[in-house]
Amino acid sequence: MNFGVPDNKKLILFDGVCNLCNGAVNYVIKHDKSNLFMFTALQSDIGKKIIEHYNIDTIKLDSILLYTPKKGIHYKSTAALKVASKLGFPINILVIFLIVPKVIRNWVYDFIAKNRYKWYGKKDACMIPTPELKNKFLE
Repeated sequence: MNFGVPDNKKLILFDGVCNLCNGAVNYVIKHDKSNLFMFTALQSDIGKKIIEHYNIDTIKLDSILLYTPKKGIHYKSTAALKVASKLGFPINILVIFLIVPKVIRNWVYDFIAKNRYKWYGKKDACMIPTPELKNKFLE
């Protein structure tokens, strides 16, 4: 099942009301020179379908998700580092942190995720893409 994602693309699922997450999406859009990434909010219909398909417990998993039609789903620090690896220098060198044990990477990731609303705030509604960026978003 590919959920409408072309085989040559990767879909980033993000918390649509989180200011930190929206900032990260804007960063990826700006630095995605290969036009590799598409986006959808975890709260969207497609986001909910993917979460249901992979039996993801959103209470236990407060995370960015990276979906690739041929490879399935990655989450937390692995997803973030795999995204970074495709964005070019210097951000792509963060991929070296994949050698750090996942339990340590995800502990750091979870600490930031748990505090993101307190530190960065949140919106009342999901981000609405501009008309120029509409083709990068699945709803």
